[in-house]
Amino acid sequence: MSITLSSEAGVPIEPGLYIVATPIGHLEDITVRAISVLKQVDIIAAEDTRHSARLLQKYQINTPLTPYHDHTNPAQRAKIIDRLQQGQRIALISDAGTPLISDPGFRLVSEVRALGINVIPIPGACAAIAAMCTSGLPSDRFLFEGFLPSKQGARQQALAGRANEIATLVYYESPRRLADTLRDMSVAFGPERQAVIARELTKLHEQIKCGALSDLIAAVDADDNLRRGECVLLVKGCPVRTDPGLSQEAIDIMQTLIAELPLKQAAKLAAQITGEKKNALYAWALSFQSDAK
Repeated sequence: MSITLSSEAGVPIEPGLYIVATPIGHLEDITVRAISVLKQVDIIAAEDTRHSARLLQKYQINTPLTPYHDHTNPAQRAKIIDRLQQGQRIALISDAGTPLISDPGFRLVSEVRALGINVIPIPGACAAIAAMCTSGLPSDRFLFEGFLPSKQGARQQALAGRANEIATLVYYESPRRLADTLRDMSVAFGPERQAVIARELTKLHEQIKCGALSDLIAAVDADDNLRRGECVLLVKGCPVRTDPGLSQEAIDIMQTLIAELPLKQAAKLAAQITGEKKNALYAWALSFQSDAK
């Protein structure tokens, strides 16, 4: 089947900064529109120009590359912004997936937006979304947390703060920290909480492993392959405990408050807001936290 790209059809693109999603593994996981835009822009700002050259070569994209990272010398960002102010068209890409999703680009986009320059999304592959839709975990509500802290104390604190979160949690993790992170999750969420390891998505050795955290820990300890490649970790949200003696509004308010306040203070404040009995709210919160462990 022949596909006509807009660039080949002679349809020019407007000036501005194009945020272009690129493949997360398989090089064919790129949209027709992305290829068209990458061919038409004046320059492509890439996280790693050597890495991106392979993609451009495959699709015969001859647009010049320039390195860009949020930690790049500010002068480099200033050069890109200057070109945009001159009416040029620039594409921003990361090594894989959608820029700014745990990848560079926030500082550039923020400054470009502040100057009133067009920022145009060219959507496509994203590891977090690919993992979420294949995990079998509830997808009506999910919370993308990006990378956890590398130091164990900070990581444990971050996980403890999400112990009562009812949405599915989505994390990126380094393979060398995978085993330690799973153990910290088991402590924070309980060993029976359901979770998923999605590694090397769309690549040759793609693997999606589901089970209780305790089972995943055992699997990682037994299989070195699970500790290789890029990983997405997903954890099922905390089960919602309902109580016929409390209104749903009161339960929703308590869930929000206990994430930030001590239980007694949360119960007192929720009672003032909802008119429910403070003791009943406090008892529900104790039971809710017990279920989360």
